Amino acid sequence: MLNMNSSALSKTFSALADPTRLAILARLAEGDATVNELAKPFTVSLPAISRHLKVLEKAGLISRGQSAQWRPCKLEPGALQGIDEWLGFYRRFWDQRFDSLGDYLEQLQKPNKENPK
Repeated sequence: MLNMNSSALSKTFSALADPTRLAILARLAEGDATVNELAKPFTVSLPAISRHLKVLEKAGLISRGQSAQWRPCKLEPGALQGIDEWLGFYRRFWDQRFDSLGDYLEQLQKPNKENPK
């Protein structure tokens, strides 16, 4: 069975549930960025972007550095590992189910010696 920290997983899924935060993560996948750079494509205020960043930071999806007066944000891809493991468990579950279904359907298609069609 799964041995995952459900609190961390919940924080990660919650952080990923917002399209603005997803867009921020996509931008950070291209490289580090400041809050102003991250806010540029959005029509929301800087404080709203900062709140989004705090949610992402609490979920461990990003970190913020300190470089002079700048606080660049950085993607922390390791935080997505928990989701990958969680999804992997269910991927294996469904693969087994589909394999069983495939075997069953194969058996149904074989001619029955007692009742040939």
